[in-house]
Amino acid sequence: MDVTSLLLLAFAALGILSSNTPITVAMTVLLLLRVLGLQQTFPWLEKYGLTLGIIILTIGVMTPLASGKISLDTVWHSFLHWKSLAAIGIGMLVAYLGGRGVTLMGSQPTVVAGLMIGTVLGVALFKGVPVGPLIAAGILSLLIGRA
Repeated sequence: MDVTSLLLLAFAALGILSSNTPITVAMTVLLLLRVLGLQQTFPWLEKYGLTLGIIILTIGVMTPLASGKISLDTVWHSFLHWKSLAAIGIGMLVAYLGGRGVTLMGSQPTVVAGLMIGTVLGVALFKGVPVGPLIAAGILSLLIGRA
């Protein structure tokens, strides 16, 4: 077994040890693609995987609005309460950082490995959610003055 497969296996084990299903499933799928010789899917996943993931995440976040669990009245009231206004501002900041992160990851691929390892470790060890690489890259872009 090659080093890359061992690394994916180690991350999958971290996912299992930390009871983090998304990490475990993601690493297992990538490992299976390697073992089954389906590496030709990797360029497609690299090109469209992030967009597809963001679409699925957005669908998940917006479903309560679409299903009627969050009413239009609730949406309008979000502009009247300081906590909701803070949430709107933070949401805008995170979207901005994510945009900077995408740009940085595209222009400086050397940082991608560190961001991925940090995100997987954060998910596995701190019960985080694997949306961190874009935000982390955005914060990094502010620190290093890129993007």
